[in-house]
Amino acid sequence: MAHTIRIRKGLDIRLKGAASGAISTIALGERIAVHPSDYAGLTPKMFVNAGDVVQCGDVLFYDKNHPEVKYVSPVAGTVQEPVRGAKRRILSVEVIVATGADAAGGNRSIPQLDGSASAEAVRAAMLEGGLWPMLRQRPFDVVPEPDCIVRDIFVSGFDSAPLAPSAAQQLEGRLDAFQKGIDFLRVCAPKDRNVQLGVSAGDDTFNDVQGVDLTVFNGPHPAGNVGVHIHHVAPVNAGETVWTIAMQDVANLGDSLSSGTYVNRRVVALTGSRAQTALLSCTAGTLIGDLTAGRVESVGTRVISGNALTGVQRDGKDALGAFHHQITCIPEGEDPQFFLTKGWMGPGFDKFSASRTFPTWLMPKSASFDLNTNLNGEERAFVMSGQYEAVFPFDIYPVHLVKSIIVGDLDRMEQLGIYEVAPEDFALCEYVCTSKIATQKTVREGLDTMRTELG
Repeated sequence: MAHTIRIRKGLDIRLKGAASGAISTIALGERIAVHPSDYAGLTPKMFVNAGDVVQCGDVLFYDKNHPEVKYVSPVAGTVQEPVRGAKRRILSVEVIVATGADAAGGNRSIPQLDGSASAEAVRAAMLEGGLWPMLRQRPFDVVPEPDCIVRDIFVSGFDSAPLAPSAAQQLEGRLDAFQKGIDFLRVCAPKDRNVQLGVSAGDDTFNDVQGVDLTVFNGPHPAGNVGVHIHHVAPVNAGETVWTIAMQDVANLGDSLSSGTYVNRRVVALTGSRAQTALLSCTAGTLIGDLTAGRVESVGTRVISGNALTGVQRDGKDALGAFHHQITCIPEGEDPQFFLTKGWMGPGFDKFSASRTFPTWLMPKSASFDLNTNLNGEERAFVMSGQYEAVFPFDIYPVHLVKSIIVGDLDRMEQLGIYEVAPEDFALCEYVCTSKIATQKTVREGLDTMRTELG
């Protein structure tokens, strides 16, 4: 019987606009894009030039510090001039999608493996086939180095973020591919360890999956965060490396290595009160505009790649985030609010509060809210309030850790557990923060600093 862990600290933000129903397949648009900024710590270097014709799975750019780690095109087509920002930093690489006869046979072959493959063969195939960037590691929440020694591999079998799609929705019809992916990952783990799979209480999606150690997590968000699973099952110590990978990427890994062709399909939930909610199947790199066309109110709407807590605001010409399986569309909150009705003196019958400020805490758990992006204030003095601790289910002092990052105290950062966390683990802290501190950005800066100092 699987071990059950109860998460008591956290918060479920009940937004309107969950996606349900059948999954619709989105045809490829005119172009796709890959954003190097989706991969923390990456210094990209172009492998192709503008005008080059590529197949699906051909290399577009690689990591300057680790040339073995390649980032590939999810479609066949023609490469465009990279979009660059300050200091010629590459912001995105676009590919015009091939059509008709040009698209036929447009898949590059990658190493094809079976269940008897060795760990060295699986690693080499992932690097050669452009599958390695699907992995992330703790510490630092970055793509692992090619020669790192992994202690454990963790997969989160559910997402507890607001409006996130369920495991059954994300893996509909792909459990066989998921099992193949688990088999390949298990080869890379130490011989005495299975893949660690965290599942939601009451979910039987993964009951028949072999080669995993199941742990059931019960409680509010962030119960589905892989960082929470690692902390409660086997915390990361200094000098150790743990891999993490999303459940859909496990299925993509299984399909790719077993077929010998690069596969990166994704089920995306279009959610939020400003969207005609839907479940969409698409190719990685699909533009936001192709996914939201005709389904989202165009005026006064913020379109977020990812969930409302950790996602990134993107317009229609940008691509879905590399690690995102959700698009959230919520109001911008730019309209003025009369202080006696909707403002700070209003009764708040339509407002959600983490601290029981409004009477809506008496409403049933099934009630949902149409929240906007308004911060209702500005950044102010960072005080000790106990707010972070109430929603942070780690045995770590979150405020002390954030303050040590702000002042650049590397020893204190290490002592306070920075190796265990990622920015997403502090998303709720940022949400409830009275001081309006950009906590996730601060944690990302701290992780980058530690990684640089450690070489």
